[in-house]
Amino acid sequence: LGESRESGCGRIYNFEELLQLGADYSSYTPFKEAVENLKEDEVTFILYTSGTTGEPKGAMLTNLNITKNAEQIAEVQKQTPEDVMLIVVPFFHCFGCVIGITAAVSSASAMVPVPVFNAEEVMRLVERHRVTILHGVPTMFIEWLEVLKKKPYDVSSLRTGVMAGAPCPIEVMRGSMERMGMNTVIAYGLTEASPVITMTRFEDSLEDRVETVGRPLPDIEVRIVDDNHNPLPPGEVGELACRGYNVMKGYFKKPKETAEAIDEEGWLYSGDLAVMDERGYVRIVGRKKEMYITGGFNVYPREIEEFLFTHPKVENVAVIGVPDKKYGEVGMAVIKLKEGETATEEEIIEYCKGKIANYKIPRYVVFVDSYPMTQSGKIQKYKLREWAEGLLRKEGKI
Repeated sequence: LGESRESGCGRIYNFEELLQLGADYSSYTPFKEAVENLKEDEVTFILYTSGTTGEPKGAMLTNLNITKNAEQIAEVQKQTPEDVMLIVVPFFHCFGCVIGITAAVSSASAMVPVPVFNAEEVMRLVERHRVTILHGVPTMFIEWLEVLKKKPYDVSSLRTGVMAGAPCPIEVMRGSMERMGMNTVIAYGLTEASPVITMTRFEDSLEDRVETVGRPLPDIEVRIVDDNHNPLPPGEVGELACRGYNVMKGYFKKPKETAEAIDEEGWLYSGDLAVMDERGYVRIVGRKKEMYITGGFNVYPREIEEFLFTHPKVENVAVIGVPDKKYGEVGMAVIKLKEGETATEEEIIEYCKGKIANYKIPRYVVFVDSYPMTQSGKIQKYKLREWAEGLLRKEGKI
């Protein structure tokens, strides 16, 4: 997967070379010596945040951050040497390198790395290699389910996988469990947290898997705080903060941003709005930067997105706040319809009436074929907002 080359940090190996290195050693002594010289607090990765709300920053993650998080993720999935994990999420992202590669190494599972995402090719590889673990963002699962409708690949070997990166529509979770035979779990986290903070578990209900992001992993504290960082009681919306072994060392060459993200007591502030119930299960409401205010009401786009996913014609949706002369901001739903479907703005708005509060109903509905995306498969909402404002300005609406 890629050419080997020299870098300022030393030699970068491709997969073929790594396999050859393993074959050339008659003992594991060199590896044991290397491990003995490692320190837990040494930076092992600088991984850049996905950049959904602005410019990416380099999170410095240590050996302890990465290895312990991967081990706990593998434990939740009951990962063993008998497992075969297909890794299609990017290796340069925490999803691929921690939830994928490092978790596989920690449990001695086999890996099937895929350099480029193609939904049908993934299903073919699952059948060919008898893959047992398959991770992805919800849009990937949507595409896999569409492929399986057209061609019945044998995916009976699948047993579990992590779905993360965006809200999970209930029909997609149900499809992964019933059509793909997976005991799929939800993970929530961020690059700065190595990445996973909370996960659902195998024993959790379908509702908990789609309405929450589970509960914290062991040795990670989570609390919901107000704007002054005071803890809030269960059921109240605030910013999610976490503390534990998983918190990054800081942002690369950005001390000011590091101090803003991590306080003196070691709490990392996620920028995500969330609610924790009395059981310790967390529900993500949205990004603080994505919340908009219409006529004095706080509106959380994620809540509206989750509702619009229940519309039978909607394949994907992103809700953003756009300027409005009367209300300050109003909502715009940017929708991608399922293949072969058609819909109108009026139809979508009518679907919302009586089911969600009037102030939450999007003022505008726009249909698109694609979204500006990060390389890890997330919608870049700040770019979407720039595009939407330009569209409304051109139409004389703002």
